[in-house]
Amino acid sequence: MIKHIPNFLTLCNLACGCYGAVAVFKGDLQTGSIMIWAGALFDFFDGFAARVLKNFSSIGKDLDSLADLITFCFLPASILFVLIDQNSTINWLPYVGYLLVLFGALRLAKFNSDTRQSENFYGLPVPASGIFISAFPFISTIENAGFNNALTDYRTLVGISILLSILMVSNIKLMSFKFKDISFKTNWPRFLLILISLFLIIIFKIVALPFIIIIYVVLSIALNIAE
Repeated sequence: MIKHIPNFLTLCNLACGCYGAVAVFKGDLQTGSIMIWAGALFDFFDGFAARVLKNFSSIGKDLDSLADLITFCFLPASILFVLIDQNSTINWLPYVGYLLVLFGALRLAKFNSDTRQSENFYGLPVPASGIFISAFPFISTIENAGFNNALTDYRTLVGISILLSILMVSNIKLMSFKFKDISFKTNWPRFLLILISLFLIIIFKIVALPFIIIIYVVLSIALNIAE
């Protein structure tokens, strides 16, 4: 039974994605966002459990990708679809949100066959893309009209969908959060990002999530330049 724990946690991630998608199509976008966060926790712990139990398999790897495609691609794409549809009169435009699914699938397929990505990521990980989008149902409720309108304008949302899609299949090297040890010398960029993230979440709460992803990308690029 113990050896099945990682796959069970992966299925919990998938269940979050399915439940969240149903919630979004029923008009409850915030529950959809919460399911992205819950899925991210299961996604973290399934990998952690696999490493602790030393139970790695091709089935587990493929199952993880399938779960990620639903929770971090289809679910956030559905949130974008609804938000764009609410703010645009162009019938076909909301479907641009589903670029996240197409490019996310390509990203996951590349990840599974790319041996370079054992220590770093090449291209934006799909959980990061999903977490970026997850903040928008909450941003849309902010009383600051200027901030709200700027970030939930359908043109902004379409641009974000296209940009995230490009980043997912790009060759930009991004740091992973797979700690080989806890030494500060080798992990200081990760500790720095964690501290910045905690600070921003304390101050700005959910609104901070997209900006944390932006800082993650910028910090990774800066590290690449410094190498």
